[in-house]
Amino acid sequence: MQMIYDDNWVLSVGTFLPMLGVLVLLITPKANEAAIKLVALITSIATVVVGAFTLFSFNFDKAGSMQFVAEAEWIPLIKSTYFIGVDGISLPLYLLSMVITLLVVIYSLDHVPSPGNPKAFFILMLILQTGMAGTFIAQDLILFFVFFELVLLPMFFMIGVWGGEQRQYASLKFFLYTMFGSALMLVAFLAIFFKTGAESFSIPYLVENGAGIAKNVQVWIFAGMFVGFAVKVPMFPFHTWLPDAHTQAPTQGSVILAAVLLKLGTYGFVRIAIPMLPDAALEWAPWIGGLAVIGIIYGALGCLAQTDMKRLIAFSSVAHMGFVMLGISTLTSFGVNAAVFGMVAHGLITGMLFFIAGSVKERYHTLEINKLGGMLTQAPRLGWILGLCTMASLGLPGLAGFWGEFPAILSAYNPADGLNVTVYRVYMVIAAIGTVLAAGYLLWLYQRTAFGTPKGGDHEEIHDVTTREWLAWVPMLVAIVVFGVVPNLLFSIIDPAVQETLRAFGG
Repeated sequence: MQMIYDDNWVLSVGTFLPMLGVLVLLITPKANEAAIKLVALITSIATVVVGAFTLFSFNFDKAGSMQFVAEAEWIPLIKSTYFIGVDGISLPLYLLSMVITLLVVIYSLDHVPSPGNPKAFFILMLILQTGMAGTFIAQDLILFFVFFELVLLPMFFMIGVWGGEQRQYASLKFFLYTMFGSALMLVAFLAIFFKTGAESFSIPYLVENGAGIAKNVQVWIFAGMFVGFAVKVPMFPFHTWLPDAHTQAPTQGSVILAAVLLKLGTYGFVRIAIPMLPDAALEWAPWIGGLAVIGIIYGALGCLAQTDMKRLIAFSSVAHMGFVMLGISTLTSFGVNAAVFGMVAHGLITGMLFFIAGSVKERYHTLEINKLGGMLTQAPRLGWILGLCTMASLGLPGLAGFWGEFPAILSAYNPADGLNVTVYRVYMVIAAIGTVLAAGYLLWLYQRTAFGTPKGGDHEEIHDVTTREWLAWVPMLVAIVVFGVVPNLLFSIIDPAVQETLRAFGG
């Protein structure tokens, strides 16, 4: 892979700038809530400005090459370096993490969850941002692992301190599942390091040399990576921590978890597991595709059984990430393009749905679907925004969700050479049935919550969308529409990098 060593300070600044905000927050008096919020807001805005500079400085003609590359000695004892860079796959996700953090901070200015400790809450959010951004720019396996794990602690405390009634159970389950997966992933990283001559943990180096490992060894190393990444996605049957974590997490935690954290697993498959271990990827692909379509159907049926709005949205993530994994499992550029687009689209749409769920809870003091109704009468703007997001989530053409799901299903018609075409066409049909079920549970949710006569809450008490909610939501709503109408804005950046990543499978 070609490396472009230019402006190599910009990624480090964009990634670690939130930590500067953390240091300022640490010396800010706990009682001065206004100053705490201002520091968090300024830090988030500055981070997005650096991200925008990165975007405008990016050479789109060379989106398949690693850009803004920096490499410095870090832990010479284990041959690990501070090695960073972005290409067309990681750039959209890197920017998504920054934008989502800013929007969550804006939303939190008047929605700090109780018990109110804004200082700790905003510190955890900024640490989380550094971990998310760092994961997408890391070009060294140990550096990747450090950032990958860095997001675990802030989310554990965010759920455990500010979550719902069963927050301790949900946070512990989230922590244990992820740690178990990460332990196996680390073993796999060490195995590939030693099997390639114990020369370097550099991702480009391991991509070049991993294919030389014996096939049966590749299959076992891939197994370790598979579990680590599948738990984070989460794929069926590793998904059971997700509905609990989402349901118990505060609104901000749910938004970040859905919008960015779930992408760390799918990104790991695309960036690390598949290009490094191509022979094993071909062996594992049908199993990954099979679990993906089971997840699509299981997630959809799970949604139909839910009585809680937030839990329904959580189960929908299991189904939507199934489409992403189906696209990845085809090992074709068409499928992986759809998967990366699907990651961004899911981040925007499901992040918005969790924002809306949080605002519904605040107004109606419940998320029980049978206690909601008449939202279009009581809070019409909130009702219409929910309508737009449910339509986007079910894959309506003209909105971003369509370009994540439809091409992913279509890609299964012609998987990569070496994969069983008949099996994948069966997967395609099952996934298509999943879209029908998605329409069923999302329209059912919308009908029960937005239509009909109001059931709960005093009409005077239930206000419509506030100014800060508009500020937090409009960028996501605009992006959902723009990427739906002009999908090539993303595909043109993603495709060259995907072609480069899939060289072992003929691009």
